[in-house]
Amino acid sequence: MESTVTETSLYKNLKEYFGYANFRPKQKDIIESVLEGFDNLVIMPTGGGKSICYQLPATLLPGFTLVISPLIALMKDQVDSLKANGINANFINSSQTNEEQQHIFEELHEGTTKLLYVAPESLSQLQGLFNTQEPSLVAVDEAHCISAWGHDFRPAYTQLGYLKKRFPKTPIIALTATADKATREDIANQLNIPSATLHLSSFDRPNLSLEVRPANKRVQQIINFVDDRPNDSGIVYCLSRKATESLAEKLENEGFKAAAYHAGLPHLQRQKVQDDFINDSTQIVCATVAFGMGIDKSNVRWVIHYNLPKNIEGYYQEIGRAGRDGVVGETILFYSYADVIQLRKFAEGAGNTEVQLAKLERMMQYAEALSCRRKVLLSYFGELKEVNCGNCDICKRPPTFFDGTIFAQKALGEIAGDELCAQPSLEAALLFDSV
Repeated sequence: MESTVTETSLYKNLKEYFGYANFRPKQKDIIESVLEGFDNLVIMPTGGGKSICYQLPATLLPGFTLVISPLIALMKDQVDSLKANGINANFINSSQTNEEQQHIFEELHEGTTKLLYVAPESLSQLQGLFNTQEPSLVAVDEAHCISAWGHDFRPAYTQLGYLKKRFPKTPIIALTATADKATREDIANQLNIPSATLHLSSFDRPNLSLEVRPANKRVQQIINFVDDRPNDSGIVYCLSRKATESLAEKLENEGFKAAAYHAGLPHLQRQKVQDDFINDSTQIVCATVAFGMGIDKSNVRWVIHYNLPKNIEGYYQEIGRAGRDGVVGETILFYSYADVIQLRKFAEGAGNTEVQLAKLERMMQYAEALSCRRKVLLSYFGELKEVNCGNCDICKRPPTFFDGTIFAQKALGEIAGDELCAQPSLEAALLFDSV
């Protein structure tokens, strides 16, 4: 369909509803493609401004825009922000009463709602609405969740392919912060938008420092790190719920304003932790990977991974929550082989074991890299960087190398001669320790 929206109205709504005078890179091209009725697949790193790519068109299109979103906390944060900006938005999820949902449906029938957020598990509740009203646009946020190749596969997302069949004339825009080539192709195929226009932004976030440390005395290292940054907000990602609570308690005992966040906590408690963090009442959140999706907090100054992430996509998305304001952000990853063993066990119990193990292997290669980490990170997403970044631990403190051939030969010679001598010489033991 041909868009009747003028460039003047684009900039007018951008300023009026979002407070910006100009678009960020790629935003305008994406929005114009959406308004012209084309399907779009947007890969834009955290902090790049993905949400405006469907929220702004929603203010210009007739009727309502349907937004598929994976988390209740994410929906609430987005809806609250939109309402604060003067855009009527609502969400449907399991936390609401029947009366609350009925009021939302009435507003939809009256045509006053511009964006409706819904989890994929709750889509069935909208069938009655779809019989009388069609969305003008469908936005699939965190679209990597639809793909078994992605880093946060959600089976409920696989039902979304029917939306294109149900509304063939309605454009679909799928958005995610991270997706390799296989994941991108799978997203497009599963959503039945194989001809979607691909918008691939650079994954380079030069303001983020990258560092990997051995996982020795992690708690003390974190305490020392935070102690040097008393006024900075940060997130510590942990592998287990128990670890988030334990670490938050230890940090609180040291006098820091810290809180735990994981899916096992009551909804109201999770919401309070999120709100306190956004409003700077809580300095540190110790969380599982669910925390942070779509959270609009620009002044997160650091992100620490207490455990090895299970894949690079998740890791990159999580560190991207630091430095969204473009100012310096610090990231630290603690690496231990015990985490590798644990993650391998998790992968072996999954339905896509081979894929998960391959992604874990790439994560290990990043953690064990002896060359510029940013080059390794960007190459995973198919982006080549010609020069070293100068802002990772490898660039700042290059490892030293030496020719260990003679040492190895002597050590192996001593080992081979062990049958003749029950106790190797002290010289051999020292040589072996040096290798």
